[in-house]
Amino acid sequence: MKVLAYFLFLLVAFSSIEGQRIGQIAPDKAPEFFPPNSWGADLMFGEGGFGLGTFYKRSFSRTLTGVIDFSISESKDEREMEYIDYWGNTFVYGKVNRIFLIPVNLGLQYRLFADNITETLRPYVSVGFGPTFVITTPYEKEFFSSFGDAKMHYAAGGYIGFGANFGESKSNLVGLNARYYYISIFGDGVESMQSNIRKNFGHFYLSLSLGIMY
Repeated sequence: MKVLAYFLFLLVAFSSIEGQRIGQIAPDKAPEFFPPNSWGADLMFGEGGFGLGTFYKRSFSRTLTGVIDFSISESKDEREMEYIDYWGNTFVYGKVNRIFLIPVNLGLQYRLFADNITETLRPYVSVGFGPTFVITTPYEKEFFSSFGDAKMHYAAGGYIGFGANFGESKSNLVGLNARYYYISIFGDGVESMQSNIRKNFGHFYLSLSLGIMY
């Protein structure tokens, strides 16, 4: 929930600086229309770990946008506790596999309050769904060399979220979004900690989106 609190703080900070109209001194500006295509990267921070993603968005109207997004992040078990040995090496007692989630989602993004808030703050809600690839690597091996023994598993999932884009630039995209991902593995699941088989994953992520519009 700390991630959600940080998101709300940042959203309020941006909106208080840029998102308010002051009186009715001048006539309202005509609605701004931004380029229909955008592409960029997501820097993801969440309960399950750090992640990286990329996205492509296509606007169908001023308020409705289609989204394709792809990301990779590590999914840590809530029972994991890191210890440091005498030589300064960190380890997690009882951990069997590292787990990486790679969702590929198709989604929709709906802009809120399009006629009531200035263009410098463009809040939205979003939903997406699609296949997810789950990769496990043995924890007992060094991080990079462990990928030689990686195993692939398949899952389905999706997300719901809300966020906002900021600024009036029609070439650069900057935004924040918060999403809750839910993923369910087909088959027997994967072992993260000893005697703990995981078939379902639920993670909350706060993402910083940086991209271009064209």
